[in-house]
Amino acid sequence: MTVANPLVSIVDDDESVRESLPDLVKELGFNAEAFSSAEEFLASEHVHQTKCLILDVAMPGMTGPDLQRELTRRGQGIPTIFITALKDDRVRPRLIELGAVDCLFKPFSDDALQEALNVALHLN
Repeated sequence: MTVANPLVSIVDDDESVRESLPDLVKELGFNAEAFSSAEEFLASEHVHQTKCLILDVAMPGMTGPDLQRELTRRGQGIPTIFITALKDDRVRPRLIELGAVDCLFKPFSDDALQEALNVALHLN
């Protein structure tokens, strides 16, 4: 993996998102790995290689915000883009306040994802 193609890890319990989003991320010029849960991501060898997380807000077990807090607690702050199907206008500002780069509401456009990834990866 080169610096030109940083690893973007996607954590979402929705199988259709795990199948389609990595392809889009790769089309945008990044490497991508998908995980079905926060726990699966934390147990993987990819935690230390991940330059940006695309993280579902609501998942069974450890939620997206829970994972973000755990990574921060471990000293592994990874720029995070949250994605959610929750149509609650209070979610996005709260997540941004907690340090997220962005919060995109599903379905989101390719351009919105590209813009969020560019912002996230310039924070490194």
